[in-house]
Amino acid sequence: MAHHSFGAEFDFNKPVTLHGICVKWEMINPHSYLTVDVKNDDGTITQWSVQAGAPSFLYRNGWRKDSVKPGDELIITGFSAKDGSHNAFAQRVQLPDGRRVLGGAIIGATPPAPPPDSAAPATPAGSKSNP
Repeated sequence: MAHHSFGAEFDFNKPVTLHGICVKWEMINPHSYLTVDVKNDDGTITQWSVQAGAPSFLYRNGWRKDSVKPGDELIITGFSAKDGSHNAFAQRVQLPDGRRVLGGAIIGATPPAPPPDSAAPATPAGSKSNP
């Protein structure tokens, strides 16, 4: 995918909290990506592609290449894709060791406050916390 601004793909009006298992972690330029399996209330699994910031941004905010590995449980808060696909932008990620780190800088827009942490399980819609 080509480099783009936050507003080209993601929507501040679609906050999401994902509770899932890491399938893949790619710390690459210009954006890093997490592939996460999210268990829905009905027991099915929805795979999400979650975009995070550039490696340099993530490194300055506590991330390392070994911060996440396949099988790790993560809690990701951020914003869903405008097109309704299972893509999201990570604003904050709770790592397996309990640390909460920023997921990425939002360029070209002023974000609202991060969505509140939630201990609630995912909803069938991929754990979207939309009204």
